[in-house]
Amino acid sequence: MHSVVEMEMTLFVTNAAVMRRAARSFMHVSVGSMLLGLSGCGYYASRTAHKAQVIMIGMTEQDVQACAGIPTKTQTVDDHVKIFEYQRGRNIGTATTSTLIPVQSVVNIVRDVGGGDGNSCIADFRIVDGKVQDVYYSGDDDMLVGTDGVCSSVVRGCVRRAVPSGSPPNFWKTSAFMQPQPARQPAASPAAAPAMTETISGAAPITPTVAPGAALPVKVLAVTPATVPSVTPVQASQITPAAVPATNATDAPQK
Repeated sequence: MHSVVEMEMTLFVTNAAVMRRAARSFMHVSVGSMLLGLSGCGYYASRTAHKAQVIMIGMTEQDVQACAGIPTKTQTVDDHVKIFEYQRGRNIGTATTSTLIPVQSVVNIVRDVGGGDGNSCIADFRIVDGKVQDVYYSGDDDMLVGTDGVCSSVVRGCVRRAVPSGSPPNFWKTSAFMQPQPARQPAASPAAAPAMTETISGAAPITPTVAPGAALPVKVLAVTPATVPSVTPVQASQITPAAVPATNATDAPQK
């Protein structure tokens, strides 16, 4: 009796372990299939293209040519600015079509509805004073999932291996569906208006306001004494004193 019960318990535990392993294997296969599907549709290619728009800022033009190759076109704007342009294409194979399952027709419908699966990319790098300042993508560069996935073939070598002159990656600014946007520059403050120093003719004088009980401000004026003209000795001799008539004692009035 005990042996039968022990055998049943052993089978139960074994079956539970087998079920857990089977569920785990199924989950791994499902996740792997999903990742493989996303990779084939362009999800990771789009993330790679957008990641390059973050880590390639500040990269020297020598490092750009080392990791991305020689540009297709080079335009010198002025003594400080250059444009490196890369043009890359993508080969899209034709799906196998049978009489029972029109695979290629289904693929074409998915492409038309999704609006992606492009086959060309134009990547432009703006170099200012020898360093990358902006990375722009154009062309028919969207794949089935994400945007700009075709352009990953241009920058893949600069993303997979760190370049010393580049910028550190930012996970939160990297998306498969949206390009990272540059930070907005603060607007310049308007210049202050010059103070008006001219006085208006005919305006009434402004009387300062003084609190009750406070002494009025007193303005001290510097007084310059009047200049007395000096008299030379010659002029002094020419001055004749006024004659004063002498008064005699006899002329005094008698009482």
